[in-house]
Amino acid sequence: MTATAPTLAPHRTSPLDDAARALLFTEARTANTFSDEPVSDETLRGIWELTRFAPTMANSQPLRLLFVRTPEGKKRLAAHLSEGNRAKALSAPVVAVLAYDSEFHEHFPTVFPARGEQYRDSFGSMPTEARAPIASYSAALATGFFLLAVRAQGLAAGPMGGFDKAGVDAEFFGGTTWRSQLIVNIGHPGEDPWFPRNPRIDDRDALAWA
Repeated sequence: MTATAPTLAPHRTSPLDDAARALLFTEARTANTFSDEPVSDETLRGIWELTRFAPTMANSQPLRLLFVRTPEGKKRLAAHLSEGNRAKALSAPVVAVLAYDSEFHEHFPTVFPARGEQYRDSFGSMPTEARAPIASYSAALATGFFLLAVRAQGLAAGPMGGFDKAGVDAEFFGGTTWRSQLIVNIGHPGEDPWFPRNPRIDDRDALAWA
């Protein structure tokens, strides 16, 4: 008799165990140094396979990823980073540029088939500058999933916001509809990778009840 894995009922979810919570949340840290251990294409695709299940507006999925790995690519990227971020990016095996697609609506017939053409036409009638905040917000939701996916693949992430977005867009996304919004160093932690853990906001200051 062959055993089969249990399945969850549609209306039930199961909490993560302590080890998973530690990996993804309580013990996870922003890495500031990385080892030279390479990160495979399979691992990077595994990150995307988890990230793409993030919740987004009408399943629009506007997040796009550029994985920068070559010395030449990282040198091009470093020119647009703030001075304090350059060394970290150059030392990481992979640097991900997280972007949104300003023409995300063109994919609605695929990602929301029930109303795909309707949504495509509705959002397509908007000016690009009106669609951009919608795409950016949903891509930001997916960014949270991306960071968890990096950790779930056994890697450390170092998100950075200090960069020239217009410069990165011109350097890597010229002639496309992608627009950058975050840079994340990815790899295995290097020597002394963590800053001391700083305090977290207390629930008395963060929670309200109604």
